[in-house]
Amino acid sequence: MNVAPHAAITLFGGRLVITNTVTSTWAMIAVIMGVSWYLYRRYPMALEMLIDFLTDLVADVVGADTAHLYMPFLGALAIFIAFANLIGVVPGFVSPTRDVNTPAALAILVFFAVHYFGINAKGWLQYLKDLASPLYLLPLTLPLELIGQFSRTLSLTLRLFGNVLSGEMVVAVIFSLVQPLLQLPLVGLSLFTGLLQAYIFTVLAVVYIGAGIAASDS
Repeated sequence: MNVAPHAAITLFGGRLVITNTVTSTWAMIAVIMGVSWYLYRRYPMALEMLIDFLTDLVADVVGADTAHLYMPFLGALAIFIAFANLIGVVPGFVSPTRDVNTPAALAILVFFAVHYFGINAKGWLQYLKDLASPLYLLPLTLPLELIGQFSRTLSLTLRLFGNVLSGEMVVAVIFSLVQPLLQLPLVGLSLFTGLLQAYIFTVLAVVYIGAGIAASDS
């Protein structure tokens, strides 16, 4: 099983290389847009159920009154990761999240979203004050805060990348050992794992944003 991304398209004499994970991401985005349009036109109730589920997930942490402010980002994040994890079961495609660059980009988005929403909710002065509190321990709290922010982003990256990659490798190994009729449950297991990882990543993003907008007790 080749786990490293490889070139799918080369342009300008090889100076621009587009990997298979990028082409899978493009295809996945087209599928998301197509499915969303189809559900909106034919089965709007299914789309509403998905939105309600994500809204409840966000509201449990940030409150029902403000959940709508974070739904565009968090909802798009959850749907993107879910499709990115699931598209790997389609022959000819790979999961974009098995390329460490994709989980890293998503984790960096969460990093900036936490600070953006925090500043938007509190104002930049109060937000920085909360980050630095208590002020008399600033020389100690600032390095710890920076380390915490970095480790949180790294943890999000490695958790998603490692779980998706290891899950695909385990399924691929077992897939090659069992009879064709026994391979269907493995596909179901891969789908379940992909949805679970999307859920976990989104929940952690919601928790981090909730912590960022929470009022300081100091």
